[in-house]
Amino acid sequence: MSETANFGLPLVEAGQAQKHVTVNEALARIDALGQLVVQSDTVTLPPAGAPEGQVWQVPAGAVNAWSGQVGKLAVAANGGWDFVSPHVGWEAWHAGEGFRAVFDGASWRRLSAAEGLSGAATDVAVVEFDHPVVAGAGHSTIGKMPAMSIVLGVTCRVTAAIPGSLASWKIGVAGAEDRYGAGYGVALNTWGRGVTGAPVTYYADTPLLLTPTGGNFGGGMVRFALHTLALKVPDPV
Repeated sequence: MSETANFGLPLVEAGQAQKHVTVNEALARIDALGQLVVQSDTVTLPPAGAPEGQVWQVPAGAVNAWSGQVGKLAVAANGGWDFVSPHVGWEAWHAGEGFRAVFDGASWRRLSAAEGLSGAATDVAVVEFDHPVVAGAGHSTIGKMPAMSIVLGVTCRVTAAIPGSLASWKIGVAGAEDRYGAGYGVALNTWGRGVTGAPVTYYADTPLLLTPTGGNFGGGMVRFALHTLALKVPDPV
């Protein structure tokens, strides 16, 4: 049976019986690929009971039903899998990591704010992590600002109230304790936005420094978002 050139949709043949089967198969594929959302590009074992229409990118090392399908999109369909080869220029939202990517004919590349013909790019990224506040005085976060990144600012939200004797707290780095703001509250859902007067480049992975004011931390949890720029070099020749 012939197929369409891009999505590989099955075409109804002249005089074909049970045409609805072919049409429904085509509609299901359009439904999965029209606004493409990829669940993961690292899972190698086909997930059991995946919801109908859910899409996964098959990575190297895939096994069982995905064996031999590396690089294809696996669409959950009728209790099994429908495999689709992506075409140059297809875009997808990667749900697991929260970024958009484009297929360049060989691999999926994270979309950049700007990209040159050689692959050089300016990447805009938001790095998020949840940090358990350590009881006591000032301390560094587990998450870090990526090496060779230009940090425009830091935002945060308290996801579990911060107890303790402190009146407020501040965010910075070693040597600049309030670079990303001070006077932040401790109640649940309190938020902060610290914008640097001039973007700062960190040449090595660098943690944030949390410092209590007027007392000590007693615990809690804060979700941080690091707003960054990174420069990508041209592709090898």
